Order: sequence, then C-alpha cells, then structure tokens
Amino acid sequence: MKSNNIIQEKSFAFAIRIVNLNKHLISEKKEFVLAKQLLRSGTSIGANVEEAIGGVSDKDFLNKLGIAYKEASESIYWLKLLQATDYITKDEFESIHNDAEEICKILGKIQITKKTRHS
Repeated sequence: MKSNNIIQEKSFAFAIRIVNLNKHLISEKKEFVLAKQLLRSGTSIGANVEEAIGGVSDKDFLNKLGIAYKEASESIYWLKLLQATDYITKDEFESIHNDAEEICKILGKIQITKKTRHS
C-alpha cells in the first residue's frame, strides 16, 4: 500500500472529527464515558491503518486492516448510541456516520482485494 492513500487520508480526517466531537461532548454535553469510548475507537482506525502500511508481511497488513475495520464498526455503534440518547443531533450523526461507513467499505474492499491477489 502506498503512502498518502485514500484510506490513510480519510482515517486521519475522521480521527480529527472524532477528537473535535469528543471535545464538544465533554465541554458542552458533560458526557465523558461514551465520549472516551468513541475517542478510543475513532482514533484507533487511523493508527491501525498506519501500522498496516508499515506491516512486515501480507498477514500483518491484513491483520492491522482487520483491526481498523473493527474499530470503525465500533465507532459506528458509539455514534448510534450518542444519537439515540440525544448527545448528538440527527444531522451531526448522519454526517460523521457516513464517513465511518465509507471507511468501513474502503477497508473491506482493500482486504478483499489483498486476499484475492494473494490466494
């Protein structure tokens, strides 16, 4: 996987949005527990993408991308919960949820492509 690719850029941009949402949830909504869970999973996506890029083998690469995919799925869960409990509005949810879904789709396609090419 080359540097400065689409998943690297999107996962980093998503992490920035998650950090900013976390700040909002803590300062404006006084919500700490769910905010921290989302912060962990939402920023972990990009960290695992970076680790995948530096992977020492195809197995390592796929493992790290798999973790990134799981973290993106977990982020979607926390976002749904925050919206369902009125910590974020429907519009706020839809905007960031769409980004998370797109990241999941890209990560899934990369994994399938890599597995197909090396099987």
